[in-house]
Amino acid sequence: MASSLESNKIAAAVLTAGVVAMLSGFVAELLYHPQVELEENSYVVAVSEGGPAEAAPADEGPSLEPIVPLLAAADPAAGEKVAKKCTACHSFDEGGPNKVGPNLYDLVNRPIGTHEGFGYSDDLAGMSGETWTYEHLNAFLAKPKDFAPGTKMSFAGLKKAGDRADLVAWLRTLSGNPAPLPE
Repeated sequence: MASSLESNKIAAAVLTAGVVAMLSGFVAELLYHPQVELEENSYVVAVSEGGPAEAAPADEGPSLEPIVPLLAAADPAAGEKVAKKCTACHSFDEGGPNKVGPNLYDLVNRPIGTHEGFGYSDDLAGMSGETWTYEHLNAFLAKPKDFAPGTKMSFAGLKKAGDRADLVAWLRTLSGNPAPLPE
């Protein structure tokens, strides 16, 4: 019987708390009216009579450092070391299998989103008319989600331009006929 009495006390406390919360809400609505219209603005904004001023250009953040000047001094051996991060998802051998990501052999100047047997995201598949140029690779490796917002690739990117240049220089060597370096 004592257990039943304790249960009733707990139930009464919960119900009382609910009623108090509900009544507090009603009282708050009576005291506070957020929809009241002001007779005059509290803060006046001065506007010139010449019409609206042109908006200042939005800050686009830091621009991506061009990779072409860095490729001449890039170290493919260092790029191969950087590529160790990629081996969990990509293979690099000629005729190698697709993994979570596509095989990257002969990638430079390959059409984007077209490696056979790999299901690309809509963003990358939609770029099939473009090729993996040095600048496209630079932008993608810097931040894949910025280059192709819908990409399935979860890699955050390479912040250092030198690392990206080394990696691209190494990827360039993975071909029977490497793409020429730009001048």
